[in-house]
Amino acid sequence: MGRTIVTKLKTKPDFIDRKKLEHLGSLNEPDEGRRQEIISKARELKGLDLDEAAELLACSSPEAVQDLLSAAAFVKQEIYGPRMVLFAPLYAGNKCCNDCLYCGFRRSNTELTRVTLTREAIAAETLELLRQGHKRLLLLTGEAAEYTMDYTLMALETMYSVRDRKGSSIRRINVELAPMSVDNFRRLKEGKIGTYTCFQETYDPDLYRQYHPAGPKADYHWRLEVMDRAMEAGIDDVGLGVLFGLADYRKEVLSMLMHAAHLEERFGCGPHTVSVPRLEPALGAPVSESVPYPVSDLDFKKLVAVLRLTLPYTGIILSTRESAQLRSELFRYGVSQVSAGSRTNPGGYGEEQTREEEFSHSQFSLGDHRSLAEVVDNLADYGLVPSFCTGCYRMGRTGSDFMDLAKPGLIRQFCLPNGLATFAEYLEDYAPEELKKKGLTLIERIAADQQESIASMIRENSARVAGGERDIYV
Repeated sequence: MGRTIVTKLKTKPDFIDRKKLEHLGSLNEPDEGRRQEIISKARELKGLDLDEAAELLACSSPEAVQDLLSAAAFVKQEIYGPRMVLFAPLYAGNKCCNDCLYCGFRRSNTELTRVTLTREAIAAETLELLRQGHKRLLLLTGEAAEYTMDYTLMALETMYSVRDRKGSSIRRINVELAPMSVDNFRRLKEGKIGTYTCFQETYDPDLYRQYHPAGPKADYHWRLEVMDRAMEAGIDDVGLGVLFGLADYRKEVLSMLMHAAHLEERFGCGPHTVSVPRLEPALGAPVSESVPYPVSDLDFKKLVAVLRLTLPYTGIILSTRESAQLRSELFRYGVSQVSAGSRTNPGGYGEEQTREEEFSHSQFSLGDHRSLAEVVDNLADYGLVPSFCTGCYRMGRTGSDFMDLAKPGLIRQFCLPNGLATFAEYLEDYAPEELKKKGLTLIERIAADQQESIASMIRENSARVAGGERDIYV
């Protein structure tokens, strides 16, 4: 199994069909019969087409949205089971040459304290995250001349090299970095990254120009083409995203779906993940002070559900921008990856800071300030498996190979045992005693509900972890 060989882009991409977008973005809400017809199709786990997604996005009543959420929960459970992947962002620097009006890192923000982490500081941040129990990180920086590919590769090498007192290390590092050339993407791949993520921010070209008045990021098409260049360079897993609140959320979701369809058509594999951040207050960022296109909690839950129903095999990432209460609700309704214990300021993990001090260094304000242990405890209360698994990536189940397993429903046989093994590791090495008891009870309860072969593997893995083995996966 392998990815389709493609030719280079010779013209600017035109996969965002503006005329169709205008039409679909203004559809009226379907009646209940039509809504149930679309939901029934989604429950077959084969996804939805663009028109059907647009119809569901037009739903407005709480009852209709709850129907979508229930269906999204079913789809996520059928494909991935109860696992929820956990990670943390590590910001290596907040210097930036762009002037994005919604971002605290913007170059015109003179109130922000600028920091670039040294190798030693990156190692210290990584060690602190390991001590909390993290195994998966997301590396981020601003866009500045000093954040060269050499700097990025140094940061990756440093992060992978750190060990805590238990001998644990970071097993997967995803990156969220500025767009780059195909040649630099090839170098980036040599750094053993996981998923490459880059948000379009908004797919509306006119609004995009307004929000990005200066800097390399002002080039709309350079950013829009970034996933083509990344995949052309051999990066299997890419992650799409927009910043909800910058434009009409319905058109943004539909544009992201068009982008996903373009990647699927050109490379034989769509995005590995989609991210759904909402615009939050940021120091020195005027657009964040008054959100141009607010997205209510109800509409936000709806768009998460529609993404899950339309792209059933794609990971949906929910950040700590959202409140603990809303995140806890969405844990059950289609989200499959969440950050926990996050800081969005360079060096933020290694020192105690007040909320005000943290805000003065950060890209944006956080809504969920819970620690990793508190998020894990919350997930366990819902019967969800906090997973630090990296097995698929290290076994080569990435890109189209991953989708070949996901679409017939085979990926779950790896996700559940591997996720539970990493959960058992966390419980043994990092969890408070009460959480450990709760977690071990959950593992046994889940094992008891599985067919014998899977149940036996889960129990055997847990026993091996209790006996001192680590990093068990298939």
